[in-house]
Amino acid sequence: MAQKGDPVTTTCGHSYCMNCIKSHWDTEDKKTIYSCPQCRQDFTPRPELKKTGLQAAPADHCYAGPEDVACDVCTGRKLKACKSCLQCLASYCEKHLQPHFEAAPLKKHKLVEPSKKLQENVCSRHNEEMKVFCRTDQQSICLLCLMDEHKGHDTVSAAAERSERQRELKVSRQNIQQRIQDREKDVKLLQQEVEAINVQTIADPC
Repeated sequence: MAQKGDPVTTTCGHSYCMNCIKSHWDTEDKKTIYSCPQCRQDFTPRPELKKTGLQAAPADHCYAGPEDVACDVCTGRKLKACKSCLQCLASYCEKHLQPHFEAAPLKKHKLVEPSKKLQENVCSRHNEEMKVFCRTDQQSICLLCLMDEHKGHDTVSAAAERSERQRELKVSRQNIQQRIQDREKDVKLLQQEVEAINVQTIADPC
């Protein structure tokens, strides 16, 4: 029998500590369908949880530490956030993230991996997500900026700019690696020449 702090697995194969998944499903008790917080697979009735065979998880396994992103809604000791919302500028644990999957207006919000730097993705002037990169001014901007002070500038989507920079970084790394290999070949040739000179010197001393 699994204890409260034990790591357990749902029937879809995802693992949680017993406290976290039970707390999550307790909030769904008014429904007849339960779901996996990770893959969203639905279960009817409430599924049985299986021990993973791992060592028991610590009691505070689900709580946020100094290095974690904490849920902004939790009171008292905060749980780890599983997603951050760019529209709300807040991070949520599995329990408090639920409204984003259930409420129609919240379903349109952009969820990202938990981040402590949410404000960096939002325009300080218009409070909108910065989805555009202005190559003229070399900065991320929002759509309202694009129609205002950056109108007519050379712009691309932020995603396109990231892809382009990643491609350039890959090419740069390949060039550096090639230069390293060329240098290694040069060093090897020099070593062979030195060895040849040494052999000749021994064979034909002055």
